[in-house]
Formats: sequence, structure tokens, C-alpha cells
Amino acid sequence: HARLRAGRWREAERAARSRQQTLTKPPGSLGRLEDLSVWVAACQGVCPPRQFSRARVVVFAGDHGVTAAGVSAFPSEVTAQMVANFDAGGAAINVLAELAGAGVRVADIAVDAAPAGTAIGAHKVRRGSGNIAVEDALSAEEALAAVQAGRSIADEEVDGGADLLIAGDMGIGNTTPATTLIAALTGSEPVAVIGRGTGIDDVGWARKATAIRDALYRARTVVADPLALLRVCGGADLAAMAGFLAQAAVRRTPVLLDGVVVTAAALVAEELAGGARAWWRAGHRSTEPAHTLALQRLDLEPIVDLGMHLGEGSGAAVALPVLRAAVATVAAMATFDAAGISTAPA
Repeated sequence: HARLRAGRWREAERAARSRQQTLTKPPGSLGRLEDLSVWVAACQGVCPPRQFSRARVVVFAGDHGVTAAGVSAFPSEVTAQMVANFDAGGAAINVLAELAGAGVRVADIAVDAAPAGTAIGAHKVRRGSGNIAVEDALSAEEALAAVQAGRSIADEEVDGGADLLIAGDMGIGNTTPATTLIAALTGSEPVAVIGRGTGIDDVGWARKATAIRDALYRARTVVADPLALLRVCGGADLAAMAGFLAQAAVRRTPVLLDGVVVTAAALVAEELAGGARAWWRAGHRSTEPAHTLALQRLDLEPIVDLGMHLGEGSGAAVALPVLRAAVATVAAMATFDAAGISTAPA
């Protein structure tokens, strides 16, 4: 089956590249739209590719004990409040996803509050994750359960007809474990990768640097073990995202990655399921320094770069119409032969 799938990938990829040469335009003139169209065709195993009919955004929500170290400009209570806002349709991701033709689901994995609803809390692992500066984020059992929760959510979405997935994040303080994971997996110094997150001042930045340094010291012996790394310096929401991204690849479903938190989870997912990154494209580039580092490690070039750093899946949602444009052009443009246009040299 693996050989058959790989053969279909390569065949569709070759067909899409060939088709691009027959469309009524100079070769290469649509730039990255052409490369993206080839990728979608390869993912679907068919040329021309089909337009996405059920794109889905899943926002993974969780709190982090490291917020007690003063690493965020907002209190942890905002996480639960934003989950309610997602559910009510009032957040940026709701607006952007609707514009892009995608549905939104929110999953409470580790919010430090009672679940906002049965469906939202169906895969909840715990209330908050541990303070990674001084303790493990999760137990070994919780780390495994969170990864499995993400896999289950991916299965639910694909079984429900999803043909494109976007992972989003919501969790006050979550850029601290995300940056820690990226620094650990890329061997980077904290000061080189720490951003301002939700808008912390210089004192907050220094506190964040200290927390990440301490977490990295604790994680130094488990870098080669992705599950252990999630346990020590990740969090339940990040672990669930990693499982979700890995399982999307297993289910042969393309993914648009969002910002620094999701891409940190993607680095771990690539360790969990080697080769999964072939099924991902980077929706955008966050202003967080660690995000660029993670994208470089995954060899992914962002589709858009608009100075965004919100999270929620918002950057990927903005990129989705560009991906739709790539599919539409390769599928619907006329060929030179069909349009009766000569390609003979003058």
C-alpha cells in the first residue's frame, strides 16, 4: 500500500507539472501558485486537483503553568474566555475561516477550567499543564493520551469528509513551551529565538528567557525522544497538535501550518512520524523569531508574510484562499490547444 500511494503521489506530481506547461501562460509565470498546485495534486493523487470542499480549522486550547512566571501580557483566565469566544463565532479565526470557506472547531485539551461544552471537552486531558521552568508539563501517561487525542481528532475530521486541515492554538503563555521545543530540537540559544508573544515588555522578556533556559536545562537528556520532550517541556495542547499533524499525514490529508506554536508541534510531529512534513505547507510567517527557525528546519517556505502573530490558525486561514487559487488555476485554465493559441516561436 505504501508503494502504491508513493506511486500515485509521483504520478500526479508529474502530471500536474506537465499540465502547467500546457496552460495559456508563459511557463512559471504564476510563480509559487504553480508549485502549490503540484503539491495539492500530489496529495490528492489526481491531476487536475480537486478544489477543497471541506476545509477544517481545529483550535487546540490549553493553559500552561509557566504563566505563573510572568511570561505573558495576559492572565491565564483569558484562555477559557477565548474558547467561549471561538464557540460563539466572535474571534479572528472565525471571521477569517468563514471568508476562506473553512469550518472551525475548538478542542479543550488542557484549559484550566471546566469544559465549555461536551463536544469541546471531549478530548480533555487535564486542567492546565505544569510549569516547565520547574517541573514536567505532563506525566508520561498524559503525554501519550494528548498525542492520541490529537490523532483521534484528525481521524474524526477526515472521517467527516475534511480534505484540508489547519491546526490553530489558544493558550496564554503557550509561546514559552513552543519556543522551548523549537530551541531544543534545533540546538538554539534562548536569546536567539524568544519573541514578544502577546506583547510583553523587556522585563517580561527577561522572565521568559529565564523560564525557557531552565526548561531547556531540564530537557537536555530527552531531546531525542519526542514523547519525553513533550512531557518535560511541552504541554497537553502541543502534544495533541503533534498527534493531529502526524495523523493528518497518515490519513493523506494536506495541512496548512499556522504560527510558532503549531510549527513547534510540527517539529515534534516530524519526529513522531518521519516524512509527515511532505503533507504540510506553511501558511504564513509569524513575527516570532523561533517560527522562522522552525520553518527552516522543516524546509518550508511561508505562503504569506503579513507581520501576523495572533495564532488561532489565523495566518493559515489567510493563506487558504491563495491555495484555492493555485488549485483553481491548474484545474480551470484553458490549455493552448483548447484555446487555439499557437506556441510556435516567432
